[in-house]
Amino acid sequence: MSPGEIVPRLALMEANLDRLRPIASRQNALVKELRSAFHAGGPTDDGHCALDGARLVEEAIRSGWKLKAVFFSESARERAMKLLPQFGAHTETLLLPDEVFRSAVLTESPQGIAALARIRERTLDEMLVGKPLIVIAAGLQDPGNLGTIIRSSEAFGASGLVTVEGTVNPFNPKVIRASAGSVFRLPTAKLGTQQALSALRERGLRILATSSHKNTPVQEADLTGPLAIIIGNEGAGVSRDLLSQADQRIGIPHSEKVESLNAGIAASIILYECARQRR
Repeated sequence: MSPGEIVPRLALMEANLDRLRPIASRQNALVKELRSAFHAGGPTDDGHCALDGARLVEEAIRSGWKLKAVFFSESARERAMKLLPQFGAHTETLLLPDEVFRSAVLTESPQGIAALARIRERTLDEMLVGKPLIVIAAGLQDPGNLGTIIRSSEAFGASGLVTVEGTVNPFNPKVIRASAGSVFRLPTAKLGTQQALSALRERGLRILATSSHKNTPVQEADLTGPLAIIIGNEGAGVSRDLLSQADQRIGIPHSEKVESLNAGIAASIILYECARQRR
């Protein structure tokens, strides 16, 4: 690097450092809000969710989400210098002692960057464009499964995700991590079960439910039209009441030695078959 390049670079680093507000107390209002967002398992009262790790923070920015605050640990100061230019002037940037940072996040080995991001509100109408494919998560409780379903939904062209009663919040920090950022782009809406089914039927969607018994093999079902597919609880599957309201039951043929497939894997296979038929 030439002497003429060193001075501007040092000036930029100093400007970035000036943006980092040192916070030493665990009782700071933003630190408490971050801690609450991580431990509550869903959005804060004012509609923010917690992100952990540089990749998720960068995915949120690329997806057009607004960041309320970004937190760096002291040991991640060098990473902060590289990321700070990506944050708008409206985003607060804070530098925390390592032990204060660890007290606020969930991961045992944090990367030293976390954020509070404003959730983008979406509606069912946004999903029902063209020939929609909606995933209904009914009673899914494992964050990893829901995150996998969200990631596969984006990968295989689903229009959106509807969560109904008994389902983990899609903005739970563990769901966000498992989705690898897809939750920032896939429209999601939380509705009551009957409200969701009525609204989808009124708009001409067929309702399909996954079932391990008395079903049509997924590869034999017609998945080309406007559809909503119900994915049920990890252990109990789709409830009897919901099964009775579905237009068709579909399943994935597999070895009889295996009782059932993981909900995230099953949904991914079905979504792949939807994408294959719709191509």
